[in-house]
Amino acid sequence: MPIKKVWQPEGGKPVKVWTDEIEATAAEQLSRLATLPFIHKHVAAMPDVHAGIGATVGSVIATRGAIIPAAVGVDIGCGMMAVETTLTAKHLPDSLKELRERIERAVPHGFVTIPGRSVKGAWEVTPASIVSRWRALKDRYYAIIEKHPKISQKDPQLQLGSLGGGNHFIEICLDTNGTVWVMLHSGSRGVGNAIGRYFIELAREDMRKHFINLPDRDLAYLVEGTEHFDDYIEAMLWAQDYAMENRKAMMEAVLRVMRVLLPPFSLGKIAVNCHHNYATRENHYGENVWVTRKGAVRAREGDLGIIPGSMGAKSYIVRGRGNPESFHSCSHGAGRKMSRAEARKRFTTEDLANQTQGIECRKDEGVLDEIPGCYKNIDQVMENQHDLVDVVAELRQVVCVKG
Repeated sequence: MPIKKVWQPEGGKPVKVWTDEIEATAAEQLSRLATLPFIHKHVAAMPDVHAGIGATVGSVIATRGAIIPAAVGVDIGCGMMAVETTLTAKHLPDSLKELRERIERAVPHGFVTIPGRSVKGAWEVTPASIVSRWRALKDRYYAIIEKHPKISQKDPQLQLGSLGGGNHFIEICLDTNGTVWVMLHSGSRGVGNAIGRYFIELAREDMRKHFINLPDRDLAYLVEGTEHFDDYIEAMLWAQDYAMENRKAMMEAVLRVMRVLLPPFSLGKIAVNCHHNYATRENHYGENVWVTRKGAVRAREGDLGIIPGSMGAKSYIVRGRGNPESFHSCSHGAGRKMSRAEARKRFTTEDLANQTQGIECRKDEGVLDEIPGCYKNIDQVMENQHDLVDVVAELRQVVCVKG
C-alpha cells in the first residue's frame, strides 16, 4: 500500500502521506493543518510534499464550511498544459537554439525586456489574439475590483499569455516513441498574486475580529456564507479561468513558432490543461466539500494529468485512478528537496551544465536555483503513487525555456 505514513495530531484529524521523504517542517505544517475544526476526514500529502506557507506544497485539504486562502496560495490556478503533435524526433533540427530563442521572443517571460515585444516579462503592445482572450475575462474582473479596489493593479491583459519566472517553464519534449510534445507550466501571474495576498490578509483580519487563535497565522480561513467568503470564491474562480487562458495563449504562441521553423504538423490525440494550485467544490465520502489542492493534481478515474520532473528529468502524462484516500489527487511534480537559497549555495553553473547536458536551455546563474539536483527523484515520486495514477506517456525535454 503506497501510503507510507499515517499519524493523528492531538485534537486533529489523521494525516496520510504518500512518501517516507518528508522533512520535519512539512510534517509540522500538516499536523497544524489537521487540527483545524473544519477538516473533512483527513489531510492527504502527496509524494512530492515539502514545506510551504501555512499549508505544505503537495497537500490535499478537504474542508466543510470554510476555506484557507493561503492554502490555495498566491499563484492561483497555476498548472500545466501539454499537447501531443504528429512531429517526431527526426523532424527536429540538429541545433535547437533557434527554436528556443524564437519561443523566448514569442512569449514574454521572467523579467526580460525585448524591445518592440515585451517589457519586464509583460506585453509592450498587446497582440490582437490576447485582446480577444481578455475580452472574455474583463467584465468579471472589473466587477471584482469594483467591490475590492485594492486588488486592482497594472492591466492584467498585459500579462495574459506570459510565462513568469521561478519554476515556470515551456518545454519541447520527446516521448519514448520519439513523438514531439509541447508542455508548459504557468498560472495567473500578477493578478492572481494580488487576489491571493488581498484575501489572505482579509482572512487574518477576520480571525483577529472574532478572536480566533490559530496555530499558524497563514491558516487564517474564511467562513462559508460570509461576504468575504463569497467574494473570495468569485475572485479565485476568475483567477483560475485567467490561468487556464494564460496557458492556452502561450501554447498557441509556441505552436506558431514551431509551424514556422519545423515541417507541417497537426496536433495528436492527447491534450491536457490542468490546475495544481486551486480549490473547487467536490463530493468525497458522501459529503459536498471544498477541496484545496496546493501543489496537487485532480486524478479522478480517467482524468488526464501532468507530473513534471525538473529541467533535466523525465516528466509524465498520467491518467487518474480515482483513489478516495487521496481525494482523487496525485502529485504535481517531483517536489523540491531544498530551498532556492540552499541550491545556490550548494551548486555551481558547471553543475547546472552537467545536469542539463543534451538539453537546449539556459545554463546560467539566473536559473541555478532550478537545477535538477534540488528536486526529488521523479522515479521514486512516481513509484510512491502507483495507486493514484497510471502512466500514459513518459517525456524527456530537449528544449526548456525558463523565465
